[in-house]
Amino acid sequence: MSFKVVRRGRHVTSSVGIALSVLMLLAASTTASAEGRSREGKLLLTGGVSSIDGAAGGGLTPWALTGSYASVGQFGASAYLTRLRTQDYGLTGYGVAASFDERIELSLARQDFDTGRTGTALGLPGLRLKQDIFAVKLRIAGDAVLDSDTWMPQIAVGLEHKRLDAGGLAPTLQALGANDRGTDVYFSATKLLLAQGVLLNATLRATKANQNGLLGFGGTAHDRYKLLPEFSVAWLLRRDLAIGAEYRFKPDNLNPSLLGEGLKEDDWKDLFIAWAPGKNLSLTLAWVDLGKIVPAVVDRRQSGVYVSAQVAF
Repeated sequence: MSFKVVRRGRHVTSSVGIALSVLMLLAASTTASAEGRSREGKLLLTGGVSSIDGAAGGGLTPWALTGSYASVGQFGASAYLTRLRTQDYGLTGYGVAASFDERIELSLARQDFDTGRTGTALGLPGLRLKQDIFAVKLRIAGDAVLDSDTWMPQIAVGLEHKRLDAGGLAPTLQALGANDRGTDVYFSATKLLLAQGVLLNATLRATKANQNGLLGFGGTAHDRYKLLPEFSVAWLLRRDLAIGAEYRFKPDNLNPSLLGEGLKEDDWKDLFIAWAPGKNLSLTLAWVDLGKIVPAVVDRRQSGVYVSAQVAF
């Protein structure tokens, strides 16, 4: 079983690598024309930043906005690199996204989770959980900027298909009833109050993901989709600088399990600051609280620093 998982993981990684290269070449080929049109494109930070799953939004949750600074009739692309470190774990994420006509967004993301001493305690020293995420987002109503002086938000529907390579942990997740593939579906509504410099977002996600998919999808305790909300608020201090907060509810599918409440899953939250010195670069710094992750082994809250850099055209 573990051999098949590892083999599929390598194949997925290769496919993602090829797709990343193609999208980066497309981004490079459109850089000159995108820069020439930038004065007519979106305002700074109105494309959001790259979330941990690759879709445009905040750090923890997607927004209804499409990424990059492509406006109507334009093609845009972005690439990002993220690093999160807590007391006992580390996460590295990277990926690319492409958007067209300010209506559709496609993204590919890769996550590499270092289990630290938890993996060692489970008899799997050096264990790393790797996940590939293929996502699409479609704006179906509203325009965040043009409708900023009305009640109408921008609304989008999105899909995130996730594939997990759990390495040596795969047999354990299988025993817990968790699958190594899953698909999240979400609806996002983003309201930009341009005069006040405030952005509000609400996302409703249908998911079976355990710890965002890094511990598989579903389980013997709960194997049905749960509909959970996610919220974001951002305040534009000046045109290139924003602060904000996010809260993301989690499904807790593996609780109880063979480990009792040892796999209980907590909600996620953060406080962030995003700076865009120009339309081609944005930097995000956040304090993140992920709650207790596998408390049967490490019984303390996991909080830490989240740093992300995004290049967009």
